[in-house]
Amino acid sequence: MPNTVVVGTQWGDEGKGKVVDVLARDAGLVVRFQGGNNAGHTLVVDGETVILHLVPSGILNPGTRCLVGNGVVIDPRVLLGELDALAARGRPVTPGQLTISGGAHVIMPYHKKLDQLRETARGKAAIGTTGKGIGPTYEDKVARRGLRFAEFVHEDTLRIRLEAILPEKNRQIVEWYGGEPFEVETLLDQLRAVAERLAPFAVDSVALLHEAVDEKISILFEGAQGTFLDVDHGTYPFVTSSNTVAGAACAGSGIGPTAIDEVVGITKAYTTRVGSGPFPTELTDALGEQLRAVGHEYGATTGRARRCGWFDARLVRHAVYVNGVTRIALTKLDVLSGIPELQICTGYEGISGVPADATRLAAVTPIYETLPGWEEDITKCRDFDDLPETCKAYVARIEELVGVRAGLVSVGPDRAETLVRDPFFGGN
Repeated sequence: MPNTVVVGTQWGDEGKGKVVDVLARDAGLVVRFQGGNNAGHTLVVDGETVILHLVPSGILNPGTRCLVGNGVVIDPRVLLGELDALAARGRPVTPGQLTISGGAHVIMPYHKKLDQLRETARGKAAIGTTGKGIGPTYEDKVARRGLRFAEFVHEDTLRIRLEAILPEKNRQIVEWYGGEPFEVETLLDQLRAVAERLAPFAVDSVALLHEAVDEKISILFEGAQGTFLDVDHGTYPFVTSSNTVAGAACAGSGIGPTAIDEVVGITKAYTTRVGSGPFPTELTDALGEQLRAVGHEYGATTGRARRCGWFDARLVRHAVYVNGVTRIALTKLDVLSGIPELQICTGYEGISGVPADATRLAAVTPIYETLPGWEEDITKCRDFDDLPETCKAYVARIEELVGVRAGLVSVGPDRAETLVRDPFFGGN
């Protein structure tokens, strides 16, 4: 398999975890390159559901190594909890299977506290943060007052850094929001055992990556969230705090763009988003509720109900441009079974492209095209030609509108419920 970046082309929750799990069978190394534990990837393998937040989805494939890149922000307790949960399922993870870049920044308890206090203070103007401390950690990274994983796992360095960082953090927490301050010794006591257990996973990620390149080992780069949650290219300010697009795979891991061969855009057969922000094709009626119920559209991390709506081809075409998508993987097609007529948004009245202003995007009028639906249960289909004709026509119209072929079509959550149309995805 060529070196490949996997990204979401909508607002996240497109099913990246399942597709990474499928592709990881042919990859020697899977790299997570941005985001934190505010995103969850749900995998269903042989009927077993596994939700991962920080550990790359390829961890379930024997023989596949995984790397958490420098572009990720790590909550060490959450990471350790995932490792313990995998071990409890009979899937223990060793430092040889999982490595963590020493340059990745660490989410500290004060980051989470600040995140939650700020969101509460915003009241009705809240932006929908998960309160996991992601934003404040990225802020500290850019402001050069962050804490790297290589520093976190060495207590002498961690103590020095906390002594420099905490006075400012405590002023914000206490004076601005009325919260309780943090103390150096208390934090060290709370995190010492965690740091000791995670220390063996620390690695020089750049050297590891380029050893893989030199040895012709296939690398799969796994993003979190989706294109329109990107801090630069998303529906700002209703976005995450990192770059979620394919270009971030290079900066977030330590590899050059010439080493990337393919970009796979994960695309849900309809559209969802979690939290606040513009959503031109949102359905607020019974049909929207049906999509949510049938598609189990609740956040893997927060449990929050996702907003649901029709497929927005204009939005996905924009994501294809931004990411340089070479193939799409179309997911959750089965959720649309039983809907007599389906609509696809082909553009917005009086506007070409996707407005960068979230207020303008929220006010657009979608242009819809109506296609016939299908009644059949397609979850048992194992070949694309087995799908109903109207279902195949729906996929073909999406391909035409977004300008990229769907090389993989998912008709259910399990690994086996996947229709491969392109040998790139493991077909014959």
